[in-house]
Amino acid sequence: MPKTDNTKRRKSKKPQMPEDDIALFGRPLFEDPSTRALERVGVVDVGSNSVRLVVFDGAARSPAYFYNEKVLAGLGQGLAKTGRLHPEGRVRALAALKRFAALAKGMRLPSLTCVATAAVREAEDGPEFQAEVEAATGLKLWVIDGQEEARLSAQGVLLGWPEAEGLVCDIGGNSMELAEVSKGKVGRRVTSPLGPFRLQQVKGGKKGVAEFIRAEVEKLAATMGMGHERIYLVGGSWRAFARVDMERRNYPMTVLHEYRMGPQSVLQTVHWIAENDLSALRTRTGTSAARMELLPLASQVLRQLVLTFHPKEIDVSSYGIREGLLYEQMPERLRVRDPLIEACRHAERTSARMPGFGKKLFNFLLPLYPNASYEKLRLARAACLLHDTTWRAHPDYRAEVCFDNATRANLGGLSHAERVFLGLALLHRYKNSRAGSRLEPLFTLLSDRQIKEAEVLGKAMRFGAMFAIRSPEEAGTLTWRPKKKVLELVLNPDAEALFGEVVQARFKSLADALEAQPQVSVATH
Repeated sequence: MPKTDNTKRRKSKKPQMPEDDIALFGRPLFEDPSTRALERVGVVDVGSNSVRLVVFDGAARSPAYFYNEKVLAGLGQGLAKTGRLHPEGRVRALAALKRFAALAKGMRLPSLTCVATAAVREAEDGPEFQAEVEAATGLKLWVIDGQEEARLSAQGVLLGWPEAEGLVCDIGGNSMELAEVSKGKVGRRVTSPLGPFRLQQVKGGKKGVAEFIRAEVEKLAATMGMGHERIYLVGGSWRAFARVDMERRNYPMTVLHEYRMGPQSVLQTVHWIAENDLSALRTRTGTSAARMELLPLASQVLRQLVLTFHPKEIDVSSYGIREGLLYEQMPERLRVRDPLIEACRHAERTSARMPGFGKKLFNFLLPLYPNASYEKLRLARAACLLHDTTWRAHPDYRAEVCFDNATRANLGGLSHAERVFLGLALLHRYKNSRAGSRLEPLFTLLSDRQIKEAEVLGKAMRFGAMFAIRSPEEAGTLTWRPKKKVLELVLNPDAEALFGEVVQARFKSLADALEAQPQVSVATH
């Protein structure tokens, strides 16, 4: 199992499987009519800083983003001082909502939920804005309180991390919420006035802001308790911070979801932000001007969270309130599914030449994994499901397209190291050698042993995928004796013709990767 990028990965808990499951991972639930009814789910999120429309393509366990548009309206800017929504932000937000309503109508969305958070609930003209939005667009804004905001954000984290244990911290423009997650459930929740817009109004200069942040975080600790080993970060300001952390560390991958930082790295990046020119950082990281302006204050809040709660790991989640609303509409039997496997199943179903072959390939290769952990098996299963989903790419680039898809695709339930492991295995499914690849900097996220294991899996798929058209299980059986270093293929009597020259070469390549002696025989019955 690949290690994490910069801290030791916790051991994943095997998701609970319903009783009707078959084999290791069970039937894909997206074929169930009760879940197919949620073909498109639309969510509008009206926050203090941004207004966003997200349309999820179905309620599959790992969400696919059919449409995603954001406007940084700044609706809550200056709220702490005036008590009212920002005039320009209000105009921009309404214009965005008019567009979103028109888009939803054009998409014929069967479901569109609109939520508003701190800015609208706290502004004295919030009810007036609600009425204006409904009159102009027909959209009803559901204004949620801080407790509900924390719950939905935590559910979004659980969508991508079913095994999440710790504190979910969601920062917006005017507030910051904490929620406790454990064993798939949301526990204690609390809201605070620690949004950057609110902090801009605190008096006393840098010292006054620091004292305010420290006092508020101590209140949060008194409510939420100590001993939380992980903090899961939700919100645009946190994602901007993580992107800067990547830049400071020269980190080889820029996928923000499941990016992990140690406490010391966070503190170093806080200092780095304070010492560097923000416009230069913005250019280097591709961060918007509006987001970068709030980053120094957000980074001070994160610094205090680290100093007060003493987490061992700080993880970034791209999933939040919007995904939490999707999670809300999922039946329980869908929630308990592994998000990675469900996403890979869906990819195979829509993109592979022969949907269903991935499971047969996985079963054929299972003898290579005696006594393997659930974590290893789920990555092998995911690779087998994805092994043929890029077949339309040009043959000269197919291996690298496979790698790019695995490392950049919207897949939940994967650490960065696991993404690279999966990508490297798929690269070797199409190519024997990885030497000289432009992707080599990413390989540094894996140990030498993990690189070797990815190569073995890739070459096993490379052999098994072309051994037989309908199913490799029908043509023969693999036996792996690791102590004797012998890899045996027993051919079925009517499948001898399939073991041609190219198949022989790929079988030998797999044996070489295992440092094993290849043996081939024909079954006598």
